Amino acid sequence: MGIEQKEYRQRQQEVMSKIGGGTAIFRSAPLATMHNDVEYTYRQESSFYYLTGFNEPEAVAVFAPHHKEHQYILFVQPKDPEKETWTGYRCGVEAAKEIYGADEAYPIAELNEKLPQYLVNADRIYYHLGSEDCFNNIVIAHWLKLMRGYQRRGQAPLAIEDTRPLTFPMRLVKSPGEIAMMRQATKISAMAHNRAREFARPGVYEYQVQAEIEHIFRKEGGIGIAYPSIVASGENACILHYIENDRQIQDNELLLIDAGCSYGYYNGDITRTFPVSGKFTPEQKALYEIVLEAQLKAIAEVQPGKPYNEFHDIAVCVIVQGLLDLGLLQGDLEEIIQEEKYKPFYMHRTGHWLGLDVHDVGTYKHNEEAWRNLQPGHILTVEPGIYISPFIKPAEGQPEIPDRWKGIGIRIEDDLLVTADGHDILTADVPKSVAEMER
Repeated sequence: MGIEQKEYRQRQQEVMSKIGGGTAIFRSAPLATMHNDVEYTYRQESSFYYLTGFNEPEAVAVFAPHHKEHQYILFVQPKDPEKETWTGYRCGVEAAKEIYGADEAYPIAELNEKLPQYLVNADRIYYHLGSEDCFNNIVIAHWLKLMRGYQRRGQAPLAIEDTRPLTFPMRLVKSPGEIAMMRQATKISAMAHNRAREFARPGVYEYQVQAEIEHIFRKEGGIGIAYPSIVASGENACILHYIENDRQIQDNELLLIDAGCSYGYYNGDITRTFPVSGKFTPEQKALYEIVLEAQLKAIAEVQPGKPYNEFHDIAVCVIVQGLLDLGLLQGDLEEIIQEEKYKPFYMHRTGHWLGLDVHDVGTYKHNEEAWRNLQPGHILTVEPGIYISPFIKPAEGQPEIPDRWKGIGIRIEDDLLVTADGHDILTADVPKSVAEMER
């Protein structure tokens, strides 16, 4: 399973149709160092991978539709048997053309020499000024050199434009091939969550549950975690991005697991919260039912043509009303929402785009006022929650929280594909009803 070469070619053609007489430059992700000379497992920059499928560092992709001979050019590391013995096989220059369909390929060391021919007749340069100052300076230096000849030649790339508006809208709407990859990523993620719920019990450590989850990811063909797994017992569940996972799980606690598998760089993202002893306490059950209702009603709002914010707004309404009913908030529902007095309990949005990046690219708004409408091919998460930290500070004018509620954190998250007539819950294989969460 994977993206076929013809789809990469279609993506490249779409980018080139957008830039017209310009030249676009994309840089691979750098190697990241764990400590001293030990490197992290390499992870390609997502837009570079989206356009090329090429998964090595020290690479540059150039798209120059105006060039007479070469429209798609790759600069890559050359073959080097001695270095490959230490750090792994390289594709090399010739295979960059044969395997990845480049019209021309060069060793990366020749970038400064060969790049100008693809810039000289461009009306602008498309490049994202990222965090690598060294490479930023290379692109800017070439641009400035061409601009110095503008008066004499009457032609030069008059601007540098960001590449993100080129690729982000493309990446936001998933192709059939991408949807297949996402289905596999979420399928494996679901299997891991179900195994974790079978395994978890009082007395085990959070990291032992984490090990069960991540074992499934690799066993079933994933390349690993989509993000650091969150296995949060008791009051740790009130920390949104808790990743220490070193506490022993106690009787009568909830366990919040937020974990997803990466499959071919496409990611799952699931959260479930359940009682490790098999039964909710009354307080846990009351809050869980509110979060579940909020999620179910939010999911119902995920429909093509609906503004992105509607599923969040309905989740907030359900959560605020539930907290009012329990006496944890007081006052007028609309006023509480308007003044955001619910935020000590629910401080994040109800979802995000999902794809090659866990918090995937693509705008949520067209402008300050107008939200983007959902459309078929969008994939997003729906993840409401309630968190009552032991250190919670209610908003002004709101009641103090009785101790019996403190330390309870609950989140329920699923991944949804927007379809032509509604939505498809990609993570439906993971139970979430009260009856299914108890045992």
